[in-house]
Amino acid sequence: MRHLQPVGSSERIESMDVLRGFAVLGILAMNVGAFSMPAAAYFNPSVYGDLGGLNGWVWRLTHLLADLKFMAIFAMLFGAGIVLMWQRAEERSRPSTGLHYRRMFWLILFGLLHAHLLWYGDILYWYGMTGLLVYLLRKRSPAALIVIAVLFFAVSSSLMIFSGLSMDQWPPEERADMIEQLNPSDAAKADEIAAYRGSWLEQMEPRREHAIEMETSTYLAWAIWRVGGLMLLGMALFKLGVLSAARSRSFYLGLVGLAVLVGLPLVGYGMQRNIASGWPTPEFFFLGTQYNYWGSVLVALGWIGAVMLLCQQSVAMITGRLAAVGRMAFTNYIMQTVICTTVFYGHGFGLFGSMERVGQFAVVVGVWIFQLIVSPIWLRHFRYGPLEWLWRSLVYLEVQPFRQHAD
Repeated sequence: MRHLQPVGSSERIESMDVLRGFAVLGILAMNVGAFSMPAAAYFNPSVYGDLGGLNGWVWRLTHLLADLKFMAIFAMLFGAGIVLMWQRAEERSRPSTGLHYRRMFWLILFGLLHAHLLWYGDILYWYGMTGLLVYLLRKRSPAALIVIAVLFFAVSSSLMIFSGLSMDQWPPEERADMIEQLNPSDAAKADEIAAYRGSWLEQMEPRREHAIEMETSTYLAWAIWRVGGLMLLGMALFKLGVLSAARSRSFYLGLVGLAVLVGLPLVGYGMQRNIASGWPTPEFFFLGTQYNYWGSVLVALGWIGAVMLLCQQSVAMITGRLAAVGRMAFTNYIMQTVICTTVFYGHGFGLFGSMERVGQFAVVVGVWIFQLIVSPIWLRHFRYGPLEWLWRSLVYLEVQPFRQHAD
């Protein structure tokens, strides 16, 4: 194992760190709604909170620009990281399979702890479980990876469409249960609000229920295919040099154009369609979400193009801070949970269910500023974020150096 060590700072691909930092900040713009309001409001914004005026614009813009987009970038980078680690092990003529599966094991465990002890909306479990599968495809060509990725996307999309078109055949009790989940009664919303405004133990039951659903039915029917497809796409993009800012300016402008001309109109059409129809449940959940399901991938590619263009310009004041956030992405992701649950849950300030969307976005901006300031300062003194250090020490089976010094 002494020949397999985490990469030093001089070996890192800065553009990927910048993109990772951009993604971990952006993902909070959507997660904040799940931290601060009843769970159904994430999918059906009409069930809770004001959608008029500035609050409505906050929701519309975050749906267009953030919902599923930053999670997509994060998953693509995860897939790219799998290929990168495998390639570097191959260059050293060292086996990487055991290292990879230890890495996924600890990520799955961290995800389970995160979901059941802090916040049910964890994605680390999804990434770890899916990473076990997509690793088997790491040697495929970029073209093959892209084709398989599209097939993965199509599986969960087809399952959702089939469910939506077959609703008339559902047993009445199952349809009623789905409607209650997507458009809960006032009493159910009041119970959820009371639980999350309560103590940590009082939050445990709804958190556990949501976490188990995310880790079982949601994962098997949706996440494994969506996340797996994104990881495979990320593998392809890495092999094509897209994520290392190595492609031409016109190439990245083309990605931005694809997002602006195709992705955003597709997402926007689906959004307006759901608004105009009044969010009919459960039809919108299965059918109305398909526009964003596919359009979000194109918008995510546009974001990647924009960030790679920024990296090519070498705007150190921006890219340096984003790269620092990205090098500490694991720590910053969990830190967002700690901050937001402290703000909204009962063991902290207990603001769950009482803050409008404008206020929620103000919290997001505050966290962004904090992490953009603190991450570079931390990395002046330490090699890794604290959770990155712990994860690497567990994976490499030896305590890693923590304090910063020259590589």
